[in-house]
Amino acid sequence: MSKFFNTAGLCIPEEHYMVNPLKLLNEVEKLISKKLYFTIHAPRQTGKTTYLHALAQKLNSEGKYSTVVVSFEQAGYAGITVEKTNEILIDCIYRASLRQLPTDEIPIKPNDVLSIKNYLEDWASSAKKPIILLIDEIDALLDNALISVLRQLRDGYQSRPKQFPSSIVLVGLHDVRDYRIQVRENQLSMGSASPFNVKSDSLFLENFSKQEVFELLDQHTTETGQIFPSNVKDEIFFLTNGQPWLTNALAAQIIDKILKNDYSKIITPEMVTNAKNQLILRRDTHLDSLIEKLKEKKVKTIVQAIINGDHIAFDILVDDIEYVRGLGIVSQSSPLEFANPIYAEIIPHVMAIPFQESIPKEIQPTAFLDIDGKLDMEKALKQFQVFYRRNSQAWLDRFEYKESAQHLLLMAFLQRIVNSGGEIIREMSVGNRRLDMLIKYKGWEYALELKIKRDSYTIEDGKEQLGDYLDRLGLNEGFLIIFDPGKNDWEEKLYYKTIEHKGKKIIMVGL
Repeated sequence: MSKFFNTAGLCIPEEHYMVNPLKLLNEVEKLISKKLYFTIHAPRQTGKTTYLHALAQKLNSEGKYSTVVVSFEQAGYAGITVEKTNEILIDCIYRASLRQLPTDEIPIKPNDVLSIKNYLEDWASSAKKPIILLIDEIDALLDNALISVLRQLRDGYQSRPKQFPSSIVLVGLHDVRDYRIQVRENQLSMGSASPFNVKSDSLFLENFSKQEVFELLDQHTTETGQIFPSNVKDEIFFLTNGQPWLTNALAAQIIDKILKNDYSKIITPEMVTNAKNQLILRRDTHLDSLIEKLKEKKVKTIVQAIINGDHIAFDILVDDIEYVRGLGIVSQSSPLEFANPIYAEIIPHVMAIPFQESIPKEIQPTAFLDIDGKLDMEKALKQFQVFYRRNSQAWLDRFEYKESAQHLLLMAFLQRIVNSGGEIIREMSVGNRRLDMLIKYKGWEYALELKIKRDSYTIEDGKEQLGDYLDRLGLNEGFLIIFDPGKNDWEEKLYYKTIEHKGKKIIMVGL
């Protein structure tokens, strides 16, 4: 049986195509050799667990340490007591050691041990080798449970390596300074001092590089002879930005679902687009868990700022930004934008679904096509003006994402029209005061720029920005959509006119 692209759980070299997981090896081995405690963090499904098991296997094979990977996820539920946390996690450590260590290195079976600290002290005191404990899903723990565990590990630090693990690595979504996020606002606060202030370093597990994505795809070619052409590999990297789960999911969708494992067929860029659309519609667990986070206030605030192109408000805490970065929703660098084009498509799409489901049935694609099957964008936008005037006040006031409601309503309207034969590509980031949209429909392209009228400079800025966007796309015509949230009469807000700006035809649509 051939290897395959894995999208569920731990990657196994004998079964899955995989990038060498030990990219942090030199840094990690150096910290372990110094008997240090540190953290590794990265968004979900970026290969953390695969990395930890590869690291443990390497260290154990070298014979210098007794290394165990243990997940603390089982104790990650609200209301758990400290006593129950200790009981569950001690059992997790023991069972993990049974699977990963030789018989003579396994700790004694737990027997009424009161705390993790006591259990690790007993194990280290009798161990033949220094113990390396790799704790996965540390930030699954909540409230007092999290604080208690961190404090126990900190308290044992001074006794290492003879009476406590020589090195402990905490692995999760967040750096240790962000663990206070896991403590609910109405519960005990961690305060300013960290209960794990013995941490020496924090390492970030990055996405695949472009070279690593290509190497991953080339493994399929080596295995089966089926080639991923260079333009296909480029498109996969562009859409995923190297996010490991998305990279594997796109490749798996093409090979397993679209081609049905027929290795004689040629892989095309159109298949990549189809695979992307299918993933978005199917909303696997990875994408669903991402969408679920949009309900959280700190996530919602930052996501809306990205969609609108607004500046982040001064009262937004750095912790909130780092929290959203830790989830993998937004870029790790500034300015803040969605982490990859697939997220940039699915997040606004899901936020706009309540609008899309409420749009009247008579708004159908066939009503906006000319005799050649080309999308009549003028007719569509003029119809949206009518629709917006009739419905916007009632709809926008009730919508959950009020700050980006105008943009999302237009997206929902256009999505209904283009679903039958096209796609909407969105470009947005914090602080650019715009949302660029490219509608592709049966071979034709339409560029739109959406802006909210903030001041007297909005329209002039919009002309310049749309002109630059058209230059980049190689188009001569585009649409500048201006939402006016002010109290002017509709007769002033609604207009549709064409101007020329620096050799470009710009259709201005007022709303």
